[in-house]
Order: sequence, then C-alpha cells, then structure tokens
Amino acid sequence: MMTTEIRPVMANVPRLEQYMDRLGLAAVVVRSGNNFTYLSGIAYPGTLARHLDLADSVRAVLLVWPRHGEPVVVLDYAAEGLTRDRSWVKRQEVYEPYVETAYSRVCKVLRDLELDRGRVGFERDAMTVAHWEVIQRGLPGLEMIDCAAMMEEVRYIKTPAEIALFKRGADLLDDVYLEVFPTIKAGETERDVHSRMVGACIRRGCGWVHGILNSSTNRVIYAGEGDTRFQRGDIVRTDYVAYLDGYPGHQSRMAVLGRPSDEQRRQYAITRDIHRMAIDRCRPGVLASDVYEAVVNAYAKHGVTYTASLVGHSVGAWFHQQEPILARSRKIPLEEGMVLALEPYREHWHIQDLVVVREQGPELLSDKFSIEELFTIA
Repeated sequence: MMTTEIRPVMANVPRLEQYMDRLGLAAVVVRSGNNFTYLSGIAYPGTLARHLDLADSVRAVLLVWPRHGEPVVVLDYAAEGLTRDRSWVKRQEVYEPYVETAYSRVCKVLRDLELDRGRVGFERDAMTVAHWEVIQRGLPGLEMIDCAAMMEEVRYIKTPAEIALFKRGADLLDDVYLEVFPTIKAGETERDVHSRMVGACIRRGCGWVHGILNSSTNRVIYAGEGDTRFQRGDIVRTDYVAYLDGYPGHQSRMAVLGRPSDEQRRQYAITRDIHRMAIDRCRPGVLASDVYEAVVNAYAKHGVTYTASLVGHSVGAWFHQQEPILARSRKIPLEEGMVLALEPYREHWHIQDLVVVREQGPELLSDKFSIEELFTIA
C-alpha cells in the first residue's frame, strides 16, 4: 500500500531562496503538478491529481511559498484531510469550489501575509489567462512575475532525499521487470503483459504507473498496449514510469522470446554500447546538446541516422520528463547533482537508466537489472 508518513522537506530550499533573492521575489505561488508536488511534499492520487493537471479546474490547488515565513496550501475541502496527513506544509486555506475560486483565496492569503504590494512569482504556463486576471484585479498593487523557468532551474539539482527516493523507485521498477519478463509467453497480447507490469508496480507500493510495452512486430509505438500477440523471436520493448511518493523510477528494459538471433545480439550490443557512452558523457560542465550530438555521431558510424528528438532528460516530482532535455537545441551545462534518464533509442531498441551527474563520473541509480546481455525469456 502507499506510504502515509510525512516526509521531511525534500525540496532544494536553499537553491529556491537563492533564485528568489536573485529575482527579488517576496513569494512564489505554484500551480503545476511538478512544482506543487515538489514544494508541498504530497503527490495526490486519482481525481485529486487531475485537478493539478487541468489548468482550468474549478477545484485548483495552489501553494503560496513566501521568501520569509510559513508556506500555505490553498485547496478545496476534498483535498483537506489527505493534505493535512501527508504534506509537510501545515497551514491550509480551504475554499468552497463552485462558490469562490482558489485564485480569489490566494489574493486573501497574499493580503494576510502583507505581500499584496510585493513582487511575486506565478507559473504563467500553468494558469489560464482568466485566472491570471483574477489575481491582477484582486491585487492591483501586486507585481506578477512569471517564475516557471526559474522553478525549472531550482528543480535541476536534487537533494540527497530526492536521490534516495529515485533510487527506491528505480529498484522497485527493476524488480518488477525481473518478476514479469520471465512470465511472458508466446501467444499473449501486449495488453496481457502490460496489466501484469502495472499490477506488480501497484502491489509493490507505487501510487501510479504509466508507460509502454510493445512487441517488435508492432510498428505503431506509443499507441497503447493492444491485441498484438508476442511470438517466439519477438523483442519486448518497454518504457515505464512508476511513481513512488510522486517521484519516478523510470527505466526501459528489453527482452527476447527465445534464443536471440545473431543480428539481434549485434543490434542490442550497438544500442547498449552507445547507451553507456551517453551515460559516461553526463558530467558537470558538459552541455546537454553535446550528449545528443555524441549519440548522433556514434550511430552514424554504424550507418544509422538518429532521428529521435532527444537522448534523455531530467526527471523530477510528478511528471518524469523535465528540463534539462538532452536535445540538439539545449545548450544547458550539466551540473553536479542532476538526475537524468538516458535513453538513446531507435525503433524498438530502447534501453534507459537513471543516473546522477557527479564530478567523479555518473552514478548509476538503476543498477538492479543487468543490461550486459539481451534478457532472454526461455
């Protein structure tokens, strides 16, 4: 079952304060699932989660984080009990949805904190225009600043507590792969196997799970797990995200039904070696775009044109794919303490691991499943 203990604050608060001081912010007000989960310490399940995902929800949940003083969660009554039990934020402002809005209550909170004439950051990309205007009308003396990009950079560098939770999630997901892969049989559908993957993740403690599991004979990936049946000789391609207390284990593992052919061994070895090369490039000071270009060049030596838009990305609370993205356009230097998911993939050849960027070399978090050889299902 899901854990219910209140964690200590996991967010990188010193980095947040440094960035707030740099921009002269008296507070930030966060709305997105990424930032709300990051700063509140609670990952809402089910229906409550959807209200974080939908910018126009009438049951929005927000967090007011002043530079000095106690943070405040603004929420509707349905989320009150769970938030009180699990969040490290103690102060709550409960509003009545369909009668008032979360944003009008945020105005009240900022007035109570005497920040209504200050400079306050809001995530412009996580609010509707109408809600932005509610704040402007309610607090005409407030200077509203878009802090979405700032919060991305705050989340770049993980705390030891975050890294420990990533490790737990990675171990759990690898244990599920090791449990489910040997059970796959010829004649089963993708849907059959996917249901076992999801069930095993939930049974082992995950709050929610998503991802893909396809046969190499299915040429339409990311279309959901359907009625394609596995046969002997097929490659099993995966890309799962299993969230533990809102933080993902996020790996991609491969398997083959029966003895692999020589060509399958060769293609897997190419994929594995380029994957390991990409991981080794993840060191402080290296540009995210340089990792991408190294993968493109490595595949070119094998006569392969790399067409995927990325070779990896950072991970964080709530949604797994976060900045910095390891893509051609991202001239972002990697920093000590970043956690990255490396996944240079092509067609159904897809290996993915979680690593921490370290001065002495990348630290592999997802180390329970060996990628040395293509996993063989007897």
